Amino acid sequence: MSTSLAPGADATKLFAELPVSKLSSFAQWQALTARIVRTMVTKGELIVAIVTPLVFTLGFYLPLRFVMKFQGIDYAQFVMPIIVLQTMSFTMMSNAQLAAFEALTGLSTRMQTMPIGALVPLTSRIAAGLVRSVTSLIAALAFGHVIGFRFVAGWGQAVLFCVSALAIGTVLALGADALGSLTKSPEGLSQALTLPTLIFGMMSCGFVPERSFPEWIRPFVRNQPISQFSFALRDMAADGVSWQVLWVPLVWVCGLAVVFTPLAIWASVRRS
Repeated sequence: MSTSLAPGADATKLFAELPVSKLSSFAQWQALTARIVRTMVTKGELIVAIVTPLVFTLGFYLPLRFVMKFQGIDYAQFVMPIIVLQTMSFTMMSNAQLAAFEALTGLSTRMQTMPIGALVPLTSRIAAGLVRSVTSLIAALAFGHVIGFRFVAGWGQAVLFCVSALAIGTVLALGADALGSLTKSPEGLSQALTLPTLIFGMMSCGFVPERSFPEWIRPFVRNQPISQFSFALRDMAADGVSWQVLWVPLVWVCGLAVVFTPLAIWASVRRS
């Protein structure tokens, strides 16, 4: 996966055209976010954000749909939540790489010496990541519609589905951003994040029902956050999620946000 900025780029050029001392923090945030998004567009990262859910949809739906049909499961409805969550994980890795690259090239240190709001670099990376997440989410839902995925519970639950998916992606992006700022190794960090993403994804109830796993590992599979997120998203698309199902993933999201947000802020504003 490529970073949003080309390796070897002169970090100071990012603000060469911006009179940052005369801009408010909000204007600085707008300028930096727009620059990151433009770079994502020119380097084709938004195309990748569209293609990624297509690969996941074809890779998981086609091989398993007939097996699940024999078990009485509408696999399009069943698998779409985990496909959406997997696409959010790619935003997480993209944010981690960008933060690591900025730290590696000295851009983070350079911006700390300029009259830029302390949280502007972090919030601009998160905002740009949100653009990527929205792009991937729209693409995933479009591909899901093709294979038969529908929001049966109505528009209110559909909006809740989308907001929940983006909230999960943003919280994960905050944690990944913190790791990127601390490690300064885009390639190594990408490899390190890929393994737990695959483990939690495959050992979840997102792709297959809990009964498909050996009995001894079912408690972990059932209670780990990816399974809980997929349960809630699946209900939002079906009959509507109940509080009994929603409160557990909500606790996970809030708990991760409480941990990742201050960590990301500290990692972004600290001086090397």
